[in-house]
Amino acid sequence: MPKLHINDIDIYYETSGQGQPILFIHGLGSSSRDWEAQATFFAKSHQVLTFDLRGHGQSQKPPGPYSISLFASDAAGLIKSLGLTSVHVVGISLGGM
Repeated sequence: MPKLHINDIDIYYETSGQGQPILFIHGLGSSSRDWEAQATFFAKSHQVLTFDLRGHGQSQKPPGPYSISLFASDAAGLIKSLGLTSVHVVGISLGGM
């Protein structure tokens, strides 16, 4: 169960595949499991990154309030911690914001 300590909490993430990275961000009340089918498909040609937003799935659930800017900061921290300089981003619902 890979986790990175980002913005004072532990963020759960998974990576698979190789190539240009794609970061998939799930919606409110969900988790990275939403992207299993897409991760399997895109890992054939890309490096796929999925993670659980703070307060979701296997990531830490500190007291709120949460904000879009905080979620974005966590995503940017994950990208930086993994040593990536740019990624394609795909989001649904809250993850699209």
